[in-house]
Amino acid sequence: MIRRTFLAALGLALFPAWALAHGPTRQKITLTAEVAAAPDEVWAAIGDFQDMSWHPAVHATTGENGNDIDATRVLTLGEEGGPTISEVLYKYSADAMSYSYRITDVKVEVLPVTNYSSHLTVKPRDDGGSLIEWRGAFYRGYPNNDPPEELNDQAAIAAVTAVYQAGLDALVARFGAAGS
Repeated sequence: MIRRTFLAALGLALFPAWALAHGPTRQKITLTAEVAAAPDEVWAAIGDFQDMSWHPAVHATTGENGNDIDATRVLTLGEEGGPTISEVLYKYSADAMSYSYRITDVKVEVLPVTNYSSHLTVKPRDDGGSLIEWRGAFYRGYPNNDPPEELNDQAAIAAVTAVYQAGLDALVARFGAAGS
């Protein structure tokens, strides 16, 4: 009986260490914007996986295979010769006005994430206009315990949020806010 109690107490004492030993948890964010334009008009601007010129951070987009599954694109950020992000398309539906992609190559100094996937969709609003939803799931840029501040969960969430918000703000500026 004493041995069983001892083992149970030892297990409980070690439980916090086990919880910390598993590494980072997957982070998820969803941002939305409501615009005055009809869904078809918004989709015409953002629905081509090979063209991300609507995002203010993207200087150029090059890619292969259009909107086919496994199509690839490389985003050049900022200016010619700027940092790049390589991505692959894994879901696409023009009818549902949505696509999903994942990053295949990015330096954590550019975007402090690993194992990143994202989903972009346009939906009609009940009272006209469109709802644009951008969701992402990712791990922080440092996969081990005790990450440096610039590669921790908060840095990853802040960076992805900033990317999404800049893109959505540009679309609101382009199409007008819903209800205005």
